[in-house]
Amino acid sequence: MAKYHNHLNRREILKGICLGAAATTLGGKTYCLATENTEKGKSGKTNKRPRTQLYKKVTEPARVSLVKGNDRRDIVYQSLKMIEDEVLASIGNKKILIKPNMVMTNNPLCATHVDAVRAILDFLKPHHKERIIIGESVVWKRTFDGYKNYGYLLLEKEYNVKLVDLNAQPYQYRYVIDKDNRPLPLRVISTFLDPDVYIISAARMKTHDRVLVTLSLKNILLACPVNDYSNNDKPLVHTGPRGVNSICHYNMFHLSQEVYPDLAVIDGFVGMEGSGPVGGTAFDSRVALAGLDALAVDTIGTKVMGFDPQRVGYLSAMAQAGMGQGDTEKINILGTELNQCLYHFQPERKMKRFYGL
Repeated sequence: MAKYHNHLNRREILKGICLGAAATTLGGKTYCLATENTEKGKSGKTNKRPRTQLYKKVTEPARVSLVKGNDRRDIVYQSLKMIEDEVLASIGNKKILIKPNMVMTNNPLCATHVDAVRAILDFLKPHHKERIIIGESVVWKRTFDGYKNYGYLLLEKEYNVKLVDLNAQPYQYRYVIDKDNRPLPLRVISTFLDPDVYIISAARMKTHDRVLVTLSLKNILLACPVNDYSNNDKPLVHTGPRGVNSICHYNMFHLSQEVYPDLAVIDGFVGMEGSGPVGGTAFDSRVALAGLDALAVDTIGTKVMGFDPQRVGYLSAMAQAGMGQGDTEKINILGTELNQCLYHFQPERKMKRFYGL
């Protein structure tokens, strides 16, 4: 079964992508050169010229599973079972990477709970016999400190998995922009660019102090820069002052043309509100979401939190560009009805002022 987002063979656009702010704008209609058109020249020969439309507008509905319940591991598992056939078909022969969200290594509330990852592994175990990689690239401290503190080391004994510090992997250079629209070289972990790697984003539902919400897409996009523990490229994506139109939205949109999850899973059993993504307080929402269209999953996740996804710059930009389904009227929700899962997460203090919430 085909994916529900029509992202152009994620990370296979490397040959055609054009980098830089001139080619990719949040507000414009043109995004990048990736396909070719043909027309007759004056000589009668067929000439090739690039077309400026990278993505086709998403018109078909997306499917997002939403499950509410009293057991984290069970609701994450059930959210995947609802879309089992399409998930298994989408994996094919690819290597699987499960990317949790830890951010830092000594605050359990900011990290994807290990039982959410267990649920994903429970779902995959009957169908996938190859070793699965669990990879993280923390912002502060060292990744294996997080694996230890959050109980992830046990997973290597319980399942056929290997824990990996993605910060120690090879990287490739890309660009983001700074507050003055100047290009900044950014080291992007090569694993996120590998078309043979199937990326599962295992995110926790949280508010954010720069872009309002952090869900499955941001979990991948802010993890892909290298932190080699002497130089940290991750903050380069956040360059510029906080605000509704923060450059961080643009930089994530820009990176998402190459770095994109294949499967989105959101653990919202206990989320974080207030001063996210690390200093907030617990929110008992008891939900889990999953889907092949990460934009659709994050759109519904944002609605669950009580925010308007169209006001979240990076989500609305991706929707306008055709990276996934961002129209809530065209997202089919499986499982629990959305109106039973609508909450009011408190935003981060500055975001509350900027957004007028």
